[in-house]
Amino acid sequence: MAAAMWTDRTRRVGNAVWKVVECRGKHTASQQRQYDAVIIGGGHNGLVAAAYLQRGGLKTAVFERRHVLGGAAVTEEIFPGFRFSRCSYLLSLLRPHIYADLELKKHGLKVYLRDPHAFTPMLEEGLRGGRPRSLTLGSDLTKNQKEISKFSQKDAKAFLDFTLHLEKLAAAIHPLLDAPPVDIPGVTSGSMRKRLSAAKTLKPVVKCGMKLGRNIPDFYEIITAPIMKILNRWFESEPLIATLATDAVIGAMTSPSNPGSGYVLLHHVMGELEKEKGAWGYVEGGMGGVSKALANSARSFGVDIFTEKEVEQVLVDSSGVTKGVVLKDGTETHSRIVLSNATPYVTFKKLTPKSALSPAFLKAVDQIDYTSPVTKINVAVNKLPNFLAAPTPDNKPGPHHQCSIHLNCESVAVLETAYREAMNGRPSTRPMIEMTIPSVLDPTLAPSGCHVVSMFIQFTPFYIEGRDWTEQDREAFADTVFDWVEQYAPGFKQSVVGRDILTPPDLERIFGLTGGNIFHGSMSLDQLYLARPLPSLSDYRTPIKGLYLCGSGSHPGGGVMGAPGWNAALTAMADLKHQ
Repeated sequence: MAAAMWTDRTRRVGNAVWKVVECRGKHTASQQRQYDAVIIGGGHNGLVAAAYLQRGGLKTAVFERRHVLGGAAVTEEIFPGFRFSRCSYLLSLLRPHIYADLELKKHGLKVYLRDPHAFTPMLEEGLRGGRPRSLTLGSDLTKNQKEISKFSQKDAKAFLDFTLHLEKLAAAIHPLLDAPPVDIPGVTSGSMRKRLSAAKTLKPVVKCGMKLGRNIPDFYEIITAPIMKILNRWFESEPLIATLATDAVIGAMTSPSNPGSGYVLLHHVMGELEKEKGAWGYVEGGMGGVSKALANSARSFGVDIFTEKEVEQVLVDSSGVTKGVVLKDGTETHSRIVLSNATPYVTFKKLTPKSALSPAFLKAVDQIDYTSPVTKINVAVNKLPNFLAAPTPDNKPGPHHQCSIHLNCESVAVLETAYREAMNGRPSTRPMIEMTIPSVLDPTLAPSGCHVVSMFIQFTPFYIEGRDWTEQDREAFADTVFDWVEQYAPGFKQSVVGRDILTPPDLERIFGLTGGNIFHGSMSLDQLYLARPLPSLSDYRTPIKGLYLCGSGSHPGGGVMGAPGWNAALTAMADLKHQ
């Protein structure tokens, strides 16, 4: 097995010099001219697909455009001594069977579980001279009820039933995650043999339905309704409702009052970590640790992985069949199949010859929604934020420091206003901020006494009132964010050593996320399951024979999950078997 090592590359951004932490292979695999399978992009789904293809007997190569593997799941040392999960920043959704099959623990993956997991401080005057209130939620039901009872005794009693209700709905979805969508054309047309074969794709739906049972109407409601309709039926206290509502809009350009926001919440509670349902954690060494483990696993099976090898075009012969890829340096690599971990837009509009696709298909690709509300700011600090609602003046972490810290999230009205501003083309003046401080649990990320802070911020548009972001716009928005953090944790701004600001255009440029969308396409009702990313593209196969989608733009969608890569690999191998 070829091990991987971390190397550094020094870069300059503005006046700051910083290093990029790279996951490179020590192995000296030489690039071949012929493979069975080629993967475009070394993101986590591409690495998963590569591992399963090679495991299945197909000689596989991965070509990654950047100098670092992982796509959005990367670790980068932006300031000396401070190592950041620069884009994605939490782990939960990675499918357990992938975790086990690829022996990711053996290959170096270590995760720190968080408990408690959510902290929402309030901006208010302390009562009777006391400190402002806050809401902290974790795995301990008794503690949760005590926290919620500060705002509502009724909600404290209802919270357990609500949690169990969501867990039941989320568990029922799992059969759908681990299999391609139903093969509608196969079930409804063709020979009896083909229909019987396609009928197997109905099994996950049947299994899901059996698990749901009487809860099918509830499931239908949560995937179609605004989350506010559901939350208002269960609860009455604003801080609890707003805290839960943030998970219904995270990463999505939507408001809690918009239809479909319920599914986004469900998507974020259906994870599992270390066999604990719904748990989220930090990866040791940052999210690049996931990609490093996946790459090590793939290499152990014999996958050839190359960085700084950008694919310029998919090769398609005159009969419309994939032949391989052409790299930016002009090198041709031939293969029987090609799997693209790029977004559908990049795959079809930039990498596939237009002559190989119909105008109608290309027009449909143009309609895929990639709207993103996200700006990510990575911050190096020389001391922990000291929150008025939970003071820690000695710079020692409290339980709340390991949480997802929700700022400007104690009121749904604040979230709605922030959303409306972005929809009108302006960055939110009081943005929703999800702050995490992984160095509280993982000391490898920052120098002693210092910390790395990740801020996942909404809502920001891709264009500001129709124009591109300028450097002044970026800095001004970051100043707005820091001013709000300062209100919750005075002294925060003074503690900042450096900051890395990634607006939606930056996320697109650096990580290849079309529109800056972290899910490779909105997780909206019209772009899920049988319609992800398009009704004609829901089974990973494309109009080009031998070309498949394996990224988050395909079913079941975004998050560091691995399911799209797994499903695409199995689909491709099944096709080769029947050729």
